[in-house]
Amino acid sequence: MQETILNIYLVIDKGSVTSFRAKAYEMEGEDSAKIGFLKERATEDFASAFVFDSPKNKKGEYMPYKKFSKLEKQGLQYQLFEEIFEKFRVPQNPLICVTPVVDGEVFGKK
Repeated sequence: MQETILNIYLVIDKGSVTSFRAKAYEMEGEDSAKIGFLKERATEDFASAFVFDSPKNKKGEYMPYKKFSKLEKQGLQYQLFEEIFEKFRVPQNPLICVTPVVDGEVFGKK
């Protein structure tokens, strides 16, 4: 069965999450093969991925990565990806690969 899978990028500049990016694919097959595919494409996909705004606080400041990390430990980081999920019309609990991009360097498989 075909499903939409996503490469999602967490763009971190100077310790703050400044944007998200995402690229979608339609694939079928085993989840392990899909994850392997996304990891293989992570570095190459970044340049052509769709850009999404990162949340800001009341002062207009981007979220510190430390706060994102806390959300991730609680399993709540997916709430920050809702706009991405809506844009690509993915089902609940989509298969995704999240790759950090720190100060311009993509930390994907090379």
